[in-house]
Amino acid sequence: MTRQHLAGAIARAQTVLSRRPELGLHDDPAATARWQSGTRVVASHENGIQVVSDMPREIGGSGDQVTPGWLFRAGLASCAATAIAMSAATAGIELTQLEIVASSRSDARGVLGMSDAEGKPVFAGPTEVQLLVRISANGVTPDRLRSLVREACRCSPVPAALENAIPLVLRIEPGSA
Repeated sequence: MTRQHLAGAIARAQTVLSRRPELGLHDDPAATARWQSGTRVVASHENGIQVVSDMPREIGGSGDQVTPGWLFRAGLASCAATAIAMSAATAGIELTQLEIVASSRSDARGVLGMSDAEGKPVFAGPTEVQLLVRISANGVTPDRLRSLVREACRCSPVPAALENAIPLVLRIEPGSA
């Protein structure tokens, strides 16, 4: 898809949503995860795509699949890259490079339900998350690229959800054995 094609599609969507803002609110496609055995899980999209995850051998998994934490980082990086590409197209910027590395730091004790030396539960999520954005465009200043990236990440659903710590609604439907 060319930059012009992408910019045109975005402009059309913005025109429609300016006239009918209620069309912007929608339910996102659900991800359904089904446990297979051990720590292996298959996540499915409604279009049929499936992704298998498992934990490392050190904590009981097979180690032959990506982990759920990696899928989180992949979603974060992909979402940010998409938003940056869309913002660049809208601004008339022809990118020559866009690569995002999403990394995090975690304490494995949290996922194992362990406590720290003071007896407090160790946080199971990452304690730090970083995005490294490598971006280039001919004739565009580094300051303009930085501004583009910051604004795009503000409009990118996964980075925005992480930065704004949206609440998780947990509903539980126990079945019969």
